[in-house]
Amino acid sequence: MSSLGVAIIGYGLAGAVFHAPLVAAEPRLRLAAVVTGSAQRAEQARQEHPGVRVLPDTDSLFADMSGIDLVVVAAPNRVHAELARQALAAGAAVVVDKPFAVTAAEAADLLRYARDVGGVLTVFQNRRWDGDFRTVRRLVAEDALGPVRRFESRFERWRPVPKGGWRELGGPGDAAGILYDLGSHLVDQALTLFGPVASVYCELARRRPGVSTDDDMFLALTHTGGVHSHLWASAVAPLLGPRFRVLGDRAGYEVHGLDPQEAALRAGHRPDDGTPWGEADEADFGVLGAADPAPYPTLPGDYPAFYAATAAAVLDGAPVPVDPAEALAGLRVLEAARESAAKGTVVSLAGASGSAGPGLW
Repeated sequence: MSSLGVAIIGYGLAGAVFHAPLVAAEPRLRLAAVVTGSAQRAEQARQEHPGVRVLPDTDSLFADMSGIDLVVVAAPNRVHAELARQALAAGAAVVVDKPFAVTAAEAADLLRYARDVGGVLTVFQNRRWDGDFRTVRRLVAEDALGPVRRFESRFERWRPVPKGGWRELGGPGDAAGILYDLGSHLVDQALTLFGPVASVYCELARRRPGVSTDDDMFLALTHTGGVHSHLWASAVAPLLGPRFRVLGDRAGYEVHGLDPQEAALRAGHRPDDGTPWGEADEADFGVLGAADPAPYPTLPGDYPAFYAATAAAVLDGAPVPVDPAEALAGLRVLEAARESAAKGTVVSLAGASGSAGPGLW
């Protein structure tokens, strides 16, 4: 098999803007089917991907999986684990959008099932391939800052008027709210850089009238290695802080703004359209140093690497791009954060290992 037929479940922002263009741009993948119950989104899928099979529901997909080797779950969070299990049962490899599941227990059950059936399962933590994060990761790996003492990371926006939809109007069973949305990225990046977490403190707030879940968040993580991660996400930040601020004992790194890949995808660009992809403008470079820092080039963002690695995992037996055990570890942190916010206390993650535990993966 030289290429994989891909079905995307859900054609909202995640399916249409993030997944479908990246799948279409990967030579070893072929977008074969889209599942959406919206007539408008169905027509959008046909126009954007001529020849794609458009199905009204997942029952129609799982009733006929001919030509489908990989299923991308980009539906609402509450059905992530259920649909991933169905796809694995049908013999397909699976990509699940973040958050991996609604609860850590649900995620652990899904990991066990994937292991039992020998399925390929990974999680779309695309922000690991943001250019600014790739730059931070390289600086940490090369010890350019010295031992890191504090890591600050922000996804802040100014959206004082709610958009509506389940992310703002849903409840815990929907994994709605900013903690499970942008917080999933922030926590994943912190764990990727600095490993397991020993304790969690979180403040959650609902700032805007008309929303039913958190839209403003602060999260403090103490890693077992001693690094302190301070993470912010907000829909109501009239002034935006630095995207990253990383402080070591010899130097620091700070960068503002957002990786350009999301804006490019929203504008209809694709990684294979022949123009440079993921490159930050020099004016948006961060700074590196101590006392008198100098501009430091930002590495290009590389979202296409996720699906290239996914194809290699299925076709060549290579490692998946994101180990789902790492996504489970992130969910445990998010659950501890919700508990901390509810109780107003620091929550200890006893025996934190940063993995799914023995025998899960």
